[in-house]
Amino acid sequence: MLAKEWWKESIVYQIYPKSFQDSNNDGIGDLQGIKKRLSYLNKLGIDVIWLSPIYQSPMIDGGYDISDYQAIDPMFGTMADMDELIQEADRLGIKLLMDLVVNHTSSEHSWFKEALSDSKSKYRDYYIFREGIDGQPPNNWRSYFGGSAWTVVPNEENMYYLHAFAAEQPDLNWENSEVREEIITMINWWLDKGLGGFRIDAILNLKKKIEYGKFEPDGEDGLVYIGHWILNQPGIEVWLKELDERTFKKHNSLTVAEADVEPSRLHEYIGDEGVFRMIFDFTYTDIDVPGTGEWHKQSNWTVSDLKEAIFTDELETQAVGWGAKYLENHDQPRSINKYIPEADISDVSKKMLATLFMMLHGTPFIYQGQELGMENIQMDRIEDYDDIASHDQYNRAVLSGILPEEAFQGLFKRSRDNSRTPMQWSIETNAGFSKAEQTWLPVNPNHLRINAEQEEKQSDSVLNYYRQLIHLRKESKYKETIVYGEFVPLELADDTIIAYKRVYKEQEIVVLINFSDQAKTIDIVEGMKSIILSNVGAETGLIKKNIHLAPYAGIIAVNE
Repeated sequence: MLAKEWWKESIVYQIYPKSFQDSNNDGIGDLQGIKKRLSYLNKLGIDVIWLSPIYQSPMIDGGYDISDYQAIDPMFGTMADMDELIQEADRLGIKLLMDLVVNHTSSEHSWFKEALSDSKSKYRDYYIFREGIDGQPPNNWRSYFGGSAWTVVPNEENMYYLHAFAAEQPDLNWENSEVREEIITMINWWLDKGLGGFRIDAILNLKKKIEYGKFEPDGEDGLVYIGHWILNQPGIEVWLKELDERTFKKHNSLTVAEADVEPSRLHEYIGDEGVFRMIFDFTYTDIDVPGTGEWHKQSNWTVSDLKEAIFTDELETQAVGWGAKYLENHDQPRSINKYIPEADISDVSKKMLATLFMMLHGTPFIYQGQELGMENIQMDRIEDYDDIASHDQYNRAVLSGILPEEAFQGLFKRSRDNSRTPMQWSIETNAGFSKAEQTWLPVNPNHLRINAEQEEKQSDSVLNYYRQLIHLRKESKYKETIVYGEFVPLELADDTIIAYKRVYKEQEIVVLINFSDQAKTIDIVEGMKSIILSNVGAETGLIKKNIHLAPYAGIIAVNE
């Protein structure tokens, strides 16, 4: 029997602070804005908020380039605002998570500035500096954002520093025990303030296997993917174990890691002795991206592929520990545009996705606006995009001979700005997000029909459907089964139906998802007696003989 924990029973809501609520009308969301909207989240049934980075930062990469781990960036407010938010959220029974970014800092961090200004400084060893070869970088690794992972040090001939991401994000040298001590001290400082835990970014990159030379290129740029040398390298588990023992474990914190882990090693991360409470799996959320990672290309996935990815993740995760389930986040486009053909996008298909996702085994993470059914935005000029990855994808596509219009289609489908447009609160100017003349990213024009104020009043809205699902998970007599019940895949003859059971003691719940635009009729699945929730207005109550599934239907049934 699974041990019961507060974080297993939680509903997490991710906020991208820049886009949630602007309180001072500068066009940028802030901490006071979040505080103002806590009652909305409380009513939704949220008990954990994950805040994307709010640390002091030059914002080269959306705040994932941190220049001071113990300061709030002025665009979001002050440390006093943060303390207020922690206290007010706590009063409502809501815990806060922050992003933890410790693979790298900003190049504006005082440590890196010291490292550059004095090659004999102790801070030189806080980062990874290497001599080049004949005026070239130490090797031909490609950074995750494109281009060389090495940048030459100003005013130092033939000296380079490593950055797995942007040049403005130099990688920390975790081999240095002083670096590890600095990070541990900082984490405990935040946890002592009352944080509920952290979402941990890019954590599997900490350990590097530095090798010199020119490796076989895997692209036309003459470079090679850096991940082979810096992802999940042997020895990383020692550092992660120490981190957990000296910080998270003693505070009973929720930790969720961004970590693509082989099934054979899952137990090291989320097992009984695992270093994190849960991890995100990327396979089903990145199903639309081909292996090359190029957004403008099709991956041609099928519902069978999606089903296999979800079922595999569920079975592998529950065998050893706990998972974090999500459809959207700040690095993903809106899920409805990813999974559903444009002609079939509707409240029904949005609720279908919600049903599929919210009934899985693991802690659900809802991204801001997902509960409203927010959609991707169409922008017409590359200059309108803020996302650094979008510019890289567009430039790489055009350089490879792709027409600009085709490259734009890739951005419409996949840009991270799709999920970063301002939250849609109402039909007011700027969707009630801000009274500024211009917001930092454009507001989606569809806020006139998709917004919280209107959905609040519509009993059959996507928002109110999410509330029903959250109520089932948190307060109904089915709570134990939905949270702790075993996940059991059901294989039906029709490939476009995703079906599974959740089983706990004598109770069984069956979830049926018609992932197509065609109506289906199926025989009663064993264990189904009555329907308790449907996204298509089907009658709840006893099932007579067979089940009619309307296009994009999502049905939850029980054995009692």
